[in-house]
Amino acid sequence: MKLPKEITNGFLIFLGIGIYFLLMNVLGLADLFYLRTLNVFFIFYGVNKTMRMNLQEGETNFVSNAVSAMATSVVGVALSVFGLLVYSYARGGDAYVKTLSSTFMFGGDPSVPTYCICLLFEGIASSVIVTLMMMLYWNNKYVAD
Repeated sequence: MKLPKEITNGFLIFLGIGIYFLLMNVLGLADLFYLRTLNVFFIFYGVNKTMRMNLQEGETNFVSNAVSAMATSVVGVALSVFGLLVYSYARGGDAYVKTLSSTFMFGGDPSVPTYCICLLFEGIASSVIVTLMMMLYWNNKYVAD
């Protein structure tokens, strides 16, 4: 049984983000906010790969490619947030999140679920933006009407 490309490429996004953040922790760079924002490049990579695969398969419908791209990025973001949830509890739960939230703009002391839900919404918003940007990039390859 072959997994759909959206799940496969979403899993690649998850692996890229996970390895990147673990590497940042090992190198002691996890507290640098601007390095955390670079994870969007992993989302670009996964979405671009899905769109390239769609074109190679002859899929040129704009809407179906947009849905495919969005599904890829949402799978990657959801897996990444779930990975953060598991990792946060493994590292001490709310105490670990307090060390993370000092560099984010959270009011008060967020719990692990609150932190993860906020990151999920942020990730979905970035997924929409990345999908729109990639659809504009690949626009001349698709049939719009």
